[in-house]
Order: sequence, then C-alpha cells, then structure tokens
Amino acid sequence: MVEKKTETRSREDVSTESSWTTTSGQVVETSAAGEVTEAARGRTTIAAVVVQKIAAIATREVSGVAMLGGGVARAFGALRERIPGAAAAQTAGVAVEVGEKQTAIDLVITVEYGAALVDLARAVRRNVITAVERMTGLEVVEVNIAVTDIRLPGEEEAPAPTRVE
Repeated sequence: MVEKKTETRSREDVSTESSWTTTSGQVVETSAAGEVTEAARGRTTIAAVVVQKIAAIATREVSGVAMLGGGVARAFGALRERIPGAAAAQTAGVAVEVGEKQTAIDLVITVEYGAALVDLARAVRRNVITAVERMTGLEVVEVNIAVTDIRLPGEEEAPAPTRVE
C-alpha cells in the first residue's frame, strides 16, 4: 500500500503544475497525475438570471440578430413598458437551466433579413458559450436557438402608443 503525503500549498505554488476549476463552492485541484483533491473554501452560487443576462447580452452582440424573444415575449415586453416603474425584460427570449457545474441555454431570436441563418446561429452559439463559460466557469452543454421571425429592411418595431401626450 502506498502512503500519500499531503501538504498545504497555496494556489500560486501549484498553479504551474496543475489546473484549477471552481465547482459549486469547492476549489478543485487536478494534479498532473490526474488525482483530484478538494478543499472547502466557501460556496459560490450563480443564479439563473445571471446566466440569462450574460447570454442575452452575448446574443445581441452578434451582427444580424435583430432582437430576442418571439411575438408573445415582445407583446408582454410592450405591456410591461406601459406600467409605471416597470422595466422591459432584458432576458426575454432566453431560458436557462443551471446546475452545479453545467448550464443549458435556449434562445428565441428574430434575425435581420439577408443574414445566413446557419452562420448566424453558429456565431451566436460560439459567442454565448464563450461569454458564459468565461464569466461563470460553468460548462455550457448546449445552446438551442429558435429563429422565429425575420425583420425586413425598413421594418422597424413600432413604438408602443402612449396613453398620454
């Protein structure tokens, strides 16, 4: 039987010989030999709304995406804007499932006319995965994209009529 020698070392001491990942409150050290040790240092919880906002912003950054959300989401957003003190939903069209180590994201988008849908979906997927993984440390297992509408040239979303002038 081989006896394992353990010693306390700081993260900086081992950063060159192993990789670190954060998983639901544990700092996990994966050594070059493949041995995994965990040291409790606290718990980090990432709310689903955080992942939703990151995914929404990353989606809007891609050229060719006209807006997030389908017709129903936009209708509720327009209704919400009419309520004094209420803000429009920034995460309309984004649904997420967040686990301890992984997340799955569903997007509903409207695209600009002329955009190559396959290339656009690939760019959105890549941008969302990169942003979410970089900012949260969660592994993005899938990004499902539903293209529900195309915005034609010259077709702008009409502003909601106001009740007062």
